[in-house]
Amino acid sequence: MGWERQIHIKNMAELQIMREAGRINALVLEAVRRRVEPGVATAELNDVAEQVLREHGCTSPFKNYGRPPFPASITVSINEELVHGIPSPKRRLREGDIVSVDCGTIFDGFVGDSAFTAAVGRISPDAQKLLEVTEGALRAGIDQMRAGKRTGDVSAAIQGFVESRGLHVTREYTGHGVGRQMHEGPQVPNYGTTGSGPVLRPGMTIALEPMVLVGTPETRVLADHWTVVSADGSLTAHFEHSVAVTEGEPLLLTEP
Repeated sequence: MGWERQIHIKNMAELQIMREAGRINALVLEAVRRRVEPGVATAELNDVAEQVLREHGCTSPFKNYGRPPFPASITVSINEELVHGIPSPKRRLREGDIVSVDCGTIFDGFVGDSAFTAAVGRISPDAQKLLEVTEGALRAGIDQMRAGKRTGDVSAAIQGFVESRGLHVTREYTGHGVGRQMHEGPQVPNYGTTGSGPVLRPGMTIALEPMVLVGTPETRVLADHWTVVSADGSLTAHFEHSVAVTEGEPLLLTEP
């Protein structure tokens, strides 16, 4: 089944549920961000996330997803790890690292999905630029999430923002529709052509997630079958928000 056939338009009541799922997801990520510091094991970050999820009666769509089943409620990816890093009690954050945390929350049958990349202590100027460009690309994509635009307008805005600053977007991993399922239509790559792709309509909900690399757009998957790293070992970053198209301004579903 094609991505366009998997697009589900949400009504106002469903958007309100998704806004609550996104609010809780934001609380989870805020709690995790406060725990980011040198010496902390990545499994501890997952423990923090699961505690907040339990407090709100929620679960993560990440846990047990896929084959092999993903073993945690969040992904934690460090430095050259672009996405899907598996939390571990043995892997500890170090001064100068950058760490990407992605979380999903299921509330009343709907999913909120967002991510951030944060500095661990003091980081290099190149790493700081990477974080700023990746978050800026997300904002550029969100600004295109307006009724009558097309998904290609969103993709082109993300790509143009990143590449004009000398960095690269991944070709293998994309943004996606989100709702009752973690992955719905439409697919929204981080590169594209203006005026292409499905038309954005009020009630469409999409998780935009620029994934940016310093040295190359190429990636590879590690032996754990999940962790995606830059092919050349260079730094990577990842920011994400779930966004709804409305009759007016884009609605960020995963802001606090």
